[in-house]
Amino acid sequence: MSELKGRILAGKVLVEPVAAQEKTVGGIIIPDSAKEKPQTGKVVLVGSAKDKEPMEVKVGDTVFYGKYSGTELNIDGKDYLLISQTDVLYIA
Repeated sequence: MSELKGRILAGKVLVEPVAAQEKTVGGIIIPDSAKEKPQTGKVVLVGSAKDKEPMEVKVGDTVFYGKYSGTELNIDGKDYLLISQTDVLYIA
């Protein structure tokens, strides 16, 4: 992974979503139109802490976030999701 240039604002987290599952457990292939948006990703960039809200997420963490959270971005040909730290539901 190449280093991303730039920074993000306080309280925000840039996540690289994990690819959607291609097959079910039973071996059925899921077409693109039926795939759900991923809700898991790896943290790539973390903004500074907001007032009275320390940043608990760090680069490299795997996080789970809400289904309709954040803003989709394409940076240098890769898809990312910019979310607020408050949208993170679980840190694995």
